[in-house]
Amino acid sequence: MKVGFLFRYVPMVVVMGTIYLLSAQPGDSLSLPQLPGLDKLAHMAAYGILALSILFAFSKSTKKNDVKRVVLLTVVWCLAYGITDEFHQAFVPGRSPSLLDLLADCIGAVMVCLFYLLRRDRSANLAVH
Repeated sequence: MKVGFLFRYVPMVVVMGTIYLLSAQPGDSLSLPQLPGLDKLAHMAAYGILALSILFAFSKSTKKNDVKRVVLLTVVWCLAYGITDEFHQAFVPGRSPSLLDLLADCIGAVMVCLFYLLRRDRSANLAVH
């Protein structure tokens, strides 16, 4: 097994661990400013970063040859991790699972994947011309 292969997974594991550690904090220990929707933006950002790290984990050839599958797997992985994160929060004092948080997680992942597809298509078009 090549070191480069394993290296591509390190960012994903670090992001997933960070999300887990943040969601394990009791609700009264989190001091976010009282701005409406800030927690949802934080979820979108965290899962957008997770989506980026998952995209990074795929090899260049896989992303080139099967981009639809890569994007689908990235979103599904983020959704699955979001579900486990919300389940985990049911056992953390002062925290509770939220479908709106899960929706924000998915939106963050989908936005990053759409940006990735648009950037990829634009790069391909520029290379042709």
